[in-house]
Amino acid sequence: MPQRSRDAGCVVVVGCQWGDEGKGKIVDVLAESVDAIARYQGGANAGHTVHVGEQEFVLHQIPSGILHPGKRCLLGNGVVLDLVQFFEEFDALATRGVEPGDRVGVSWRAHLLLPYHRVLDRVAEDQARDKIGTTGRGIGPAYEDKVGRRGIRVADAKDPERFTDLVQDGARRAKTRLEAMGFEHESTLDDEIRRCLELRGRLLEIATDAGGEVDDLLSSGRRVLFEGAQGTALDLDHGTYPYVTSSNTTAAGAAIGIGVGPTRIESVLGVVKAYTTRVGNGPLPTEFSPEMDAHVRELGGEFGATTGRPRRCGWFDAVLARYAARVNGLTGLAVTKLDVLDTLPEICIGTSYRMPDGEASDFPADTQNLVEARPVFETLPGWNTSTSEARCLDDLPTNARRYLERIEEIVGASIEMVSVGTRRKQVIHVA
Repeated sequence: MPQRSRDAGCVVVVGCQWGDEGKGKIVDVLAESVDAIARYQGGANAGHTVHVGEQEFVLHQIPSGILHPGKRCLLGNGVVLDLVQFFEEFDALATRGVEPGDRVGVSWRAHLLLPYHRVLDRVAEDQARDKIGTTGRGIGPAYEDKVGRRGIRVADAKDPERFTDLVQDGARRAKTRLEAMGFEHESTLDDEIRRCLELRGRLLEIATDAGGEVDDLLSSGRRVLFEGAQGTALDLDHGTYPYVTSSNTTAAGAAIGIGVGPTRIESVLGVVKAYTTRVGNGPLPTEFSPEMDAHVRELGGEFGATTGRPRRCGWFDAVLARYAARVNGLTGLAVTKLDVLDTLPEICIGTSYRMPDGEASDFPADTQNLVEARPVFETLPGWNTSTSEARCLDDLPTNARRYLERIEEIVGASIEMVSVGTRRKQVIHVA
């Protein structure tokens, strides 16, 4: 029997839908019982919202474990670090009484996301015939430079002259591309680049061998949590390509993105909403009708933490969740936002898809097939009772428990945590 996530020495928390599943909250709750939290991919396009008392924190790059005093928070080599945004977030935490200080470390091998990456991202999306729906935060262009072996890493900041040359060379290449696209770069771009160069000293102060730190912690019997961004259906290899992000969001990416061997991972906790959402373009097979979409969006406050864009909403997609369980090797599930469904008279679960060539219970590789898919639903009775005060499974209404049990059965993974509100105390730990 796999070790439960809260008992494992090394656990990966991964999203099992299209992102925005509530991973930040689950990481925040689990962080209390670990020694370090490490982010393994993505950049400032992710937003993790965490409530501590009456305060709300939206974190884009710094792991949400930073809200627990004494926890070490690392950004691995798989992250593309937006230098300006990172230190803005770092300083904003300090002004709100959360001192990152020497608790935050960034891998020497992490690549930098620079201001020209953001401009390239926005212009490319604006000019694209088939738009992906990116956040415009420069993630794609930064990973393009990384894969094209043109990227700039934290380690390059050791030599000030080399670092300056690399940044200026990158800016010149970007400006050439922008001119070829008929776009004159913004006058503020040079100022932003100079600001990045000025941050070099601060970056060196927090640079570290993230993989080495994690390996040492695990070898000494300490506990580490790996935090991902986005979700399984946005994984570059396993998601709804091309409507995906530019990194591997799935659990296998954690070992690569931190710098440890895969045998170090003991447990993988998959996070799902009690329904399904996605931001941006691309298929969403279980999507609600426009009226229901607006209703659930209002109930759940479904607006992107990074962009503020309204999220598209739909019923729980068990086809996707089963697929996520397989590609991530899930050892358990955390279900968030169960309380959003409290007032609905009936609850549906998408159990399979009707495709052009017949019914399918497997998540298709062909995204166009997914666009044309029509869900087959199983309908369960709602519970029409508030769940926000529940602190154990027995406190939940019978129909809410049956809904969770059906999710377990159909996905093939045991539920370990259930969230019924935004506060830390509103997370049920399943024995």
